[in-house]
Amino acid sequence: QLQASGGGLVQPGGSLRLSCVASGFTFSSAAMAWFRRAPGGEREFVAVIKRVGGPPYYTHSVKGRFTIGRDNAKNMVYLQMNDLKAEDTAVYYCAARLRSWGGDYWLEPFYDYWGRGTLVTVSS
Repeated sequence: QLQASGGGLVQPGGSLRLSCVASGFTFSSAAMAWFRRAPGGEREFVAVIKRVGGPPYYTHSVKGRFTIGRDNAKNMVYLQMNDLKAEDTAVYYCAARLRSWGGDYWLEPFYDYWGRGTLVTVSS
């Protein structure tokens, strides 16, 4: 099970930190990702962090503004979002992959578990 939290209303240029707590599987063995779905849009990849080693990957539009990290002791993945823009408005979802790494990490079928989303609204 994945439980995301931390969404809310923020002004353009502001910051938010999303968290996702995992249970029911060995968190340290999972690659963890964030996706988002903007109003009227499809769910899209935001960022992923592997279970051990290697750099995280980000979609181009959030590079330099968002940071994904994990705390294996707390079974938690977070997404620090800075310099938020109106186009970042979306429902944000966390996802987990327990299978070995390899394949199209930016696509939904790559992941085994999904959490319910948390809404982020960027507006003045």
